[in-house]
Amino acid sequence: MKKLLFVTFFFFSVLGFSQTRISGRIVDKENTPLEGASVYLNNTTIGVSTKTNGEFDFTVADGTYDLIVSYLGFKTIQYTLTTSAYSKELFFTLEESENVLNEVVIRKTKYDETWKYNLNQFIQNFLGRTNLAADCKILNAKTLHFEYDEKIRTMTAFAREPLKIENKGLGYLITFDLALFSLGPNTVNYYGYTKYETLSGGKRKQRKWKENRTKAFLGSKMHFVRSLIAGNTKEQGFNINKFRREPNPERPSDKEIERAREIVKLSNINTYDFQFKAAPETIIDSAMVILQKSSLPKFKDYLYKQGVPLNEIAQFEDSKHILSFPNYLSIIYTKETEEDNYVMGIFGKKRSPLAVQTSAMTMLVKQALLDPSGEIINPLDVFYEGYWAFEQFADALPLNYTAQQN
Repeated sequence: MKKLLFVTFFFFSVLGFSQTRISGRIVDKENTPLEGASVYLNNTTIGVSTKTNGEFDFTVADGTYDLIVSYLGFKTIQYTLTTSAYSKELFFTLEESENVLNEVVIRKTKYDETWKYNLNQFIQNFLGRTNLAADCKILNAKTLHFEYDEKIRTMTAFAREPLKIENKGLGYLITFDLALFSLGPNTVNYYGYTKYETLSGGKRKQRKWKENRTKAFLGSKMHFVRSLIAGNTKEQGFNINKFRREPNPERPSDKEIERAREIVKLSNINTYDFQFKAAPETIIDSAMVILQKSSLPKFKDYLYKQGVPLNEIAQFEDSKHILSFPNYLSIIYTKETEEDNYVMGIFGKKRSPLAVQTSAMTMLVKQALLDPSGEIINPLDVFYEGYWAFEQFADALPLNYTAQQN
């Protein structure tokens, strides 16, 4: 199953090595200081909690950041912080959040078998199915509430409070303020605000976390974007090819498939007992053949260029790194094999893992801006398939991660 991964993160650009001290104060609408409010740079390990007087301060490298201010029961604030324009202390007044969602969740949530099933679906599609996902746990899962729309076959998830996620594989305690999650037949779509904290542990754990972080980074989207900006994708192990995608002529159209389903449904036959004939003799025979062919892939991919030069997919204009290319990219990482879980289907292993990891990327807009931290600034600009869609939240690293870190 192909899955579209829309994960909205907001990124920072490090412009230099100098440091700026950021300070400020958080209050409510009555001007009462809020102690314990979280103030952090989204998707990083950089952040603090406010003191008794609602004040905070921390130091950052010069650059542009997405600053998040959150406090339980209040609306989250997202603020673009540019250190070059910073001249005075920041002041934020938080507004209480509406209680409508909380009341709905409290009234309707039943922790029955259906909820457990939905939770399992959420975990598999949010945390993922990788080896690292097995060491990742949502500590407050009961804050989640699920709704299912049978008409569009889509499950949505809501959370009364930010999710607390312990990633023992990478050594992080993560706070994820879930803004949206929807799971459809072929897509998973989620975004939110992410705060990382490093777990404490002895030398053995620290060494293991360093190894796992390195493994998670190598071959990842972050690794690819950083190497793309540095101009050394080939040296880093990435082979880039172009392919086009065309409708599969062997597969019936959606209209034909829907009509065949109606015919079979009206005929009231047992499809398990149906015997296919060498040549269809009735309208029901033809409908069953169409349904049999409906399992064929909708599209066929045709590779037409190997070893794509970097200047054909990325440009540097006005101090901005821009990603732009026609059709599709096939990106092969040659320095790691596939995980067993990647080739494991719902009913068991389908094939042996390959010695390389293959991902597909296509543009959803004409151009996408790249951030030096290693991400596409607006992830909705790009569609991922293959291995990069398999590696989800449990394999994600904070944007201030560097390969030299412990």
